[in-house]
Amino acid sequence: MPANAERSLPRPALTAGRSWLRQAAALTGFLAASWIVSLLGSLPIRLNAAWYALADKAPWTPPGWIFGSVWFVLYAALAVAAWLVWRQRRLPRRAPFTVYGALLLLNLAWPLMFFGLYPTMGTAALWLALVLIGTHAVVATLTVLFFGPISRTAGLLMLPYVSWLVFSASLNLYAAMNN
Repeated sequence: MPANAERSLPRPALTAGRSWLRQAAALTGFLAASWIVSLLGSLPIRLNAAWYALADKAPWTPPGWIFGSVWFVLYAALAVAAWLVWRQRRLPRRAPFTVYGALLLLNLAWPLMFFGLYPTMGTAALWLALVLIGTHAVVATLTVLFFGPISRTAGLLMLPYVSWLVFSASLNLYAAMNN
């Protein structure tokens, strides 16, 4: 066998191993990015939660611990959805990831507006946060529409996120109208 022929033979085990490591690293990166956004977004909540504890809240507001648990799962679902889209290398992904990036930025902006600016702006911050969460819901819906054709599972993973945003918008609206 010529020396060059040996080099051109495929190495399925090595290629599969690298592929698996790359997939795992990408998923870890998407999870890390989501949870970093979650952590940064939680800072205005932690720093300014005192006014919210005393605020007039919607009767359908769940206990505080529910929010952290739900967001933890939703951020994981966001990461997995993005990873599933990332895995489809043969399809154009620039627009879906642009919308996904906007979604992550809106995740950072809403708690800053709602929790962080209320102490200085009052009710105006809550109304601005309502506009922001409405925009957030639209961008999340666009993410479903961009992700779904690339990976049906990714699109479906985004649906609970959109639902939670609509629910959260109802809480935001009540807070804006009653505080």
